Amino acid sequence: VVVHECSHGLAAWERGDDTAERAGRLTLNPLPHVDPFGSVFMPMLCLVMNAPVFGWAKPVPVDAARLKDPRFDSVRVAAVGPLSNFVLAFAAAVAFKLVNMTGLLAGGAREAALEVLLFAVTINLFLAFFNLLPVHPLDGSKVLGGLLTGRARAAYERLAPFGLVLLLVLLF
Repeated sequence: VVVHECSHGLAAWERGDDTAERAGRLTLNPLPHVDPFGSVFMPMLCLVMNAPVFGWAKPVPVDAARLKDPRFDSVRVAAVGPLSNFVLAFAAAVAFKLVNMTGLLAGGAREAALEVLLFAVTINLFLAFFNLLPVHPLDGSKVLGGLLTGRARAAYERLAPFGLVLLLVLLF
């Protein structure tokens, strides 16, 4: 999630918006990305309730008005987060194959590395596809919202207040 959020900020910065940089969010240090509710409370609540653990990082601030082309750059900024998860999944899959094919690691270390890499592939693919759902406030909603025009866009944006409820239904 840190790479995902930092990627949004870097994409916005590249297109003219330095809001994330000024907020100290263009970093791979996880601490500036911690959302007290989404990164701490919600995962702990899930553990206590013996429910599937989920959470989120603090979204990187983006000011679309500062982007070179606000409409299409907003789509780019939104899409780059899930893209970063696909890249991380691919890198972990390549590392999995290398560890599995070579004698670089042996015994328990090899098995542990393969388990961690398989988890990295799985979680990053889940994050990428989940974030591409066209449900507010996920990245997919910003991508779709930026591609729609006129009345279709206005109608879609009116669904935004119901996004969090829909997300909770999907998660459970």
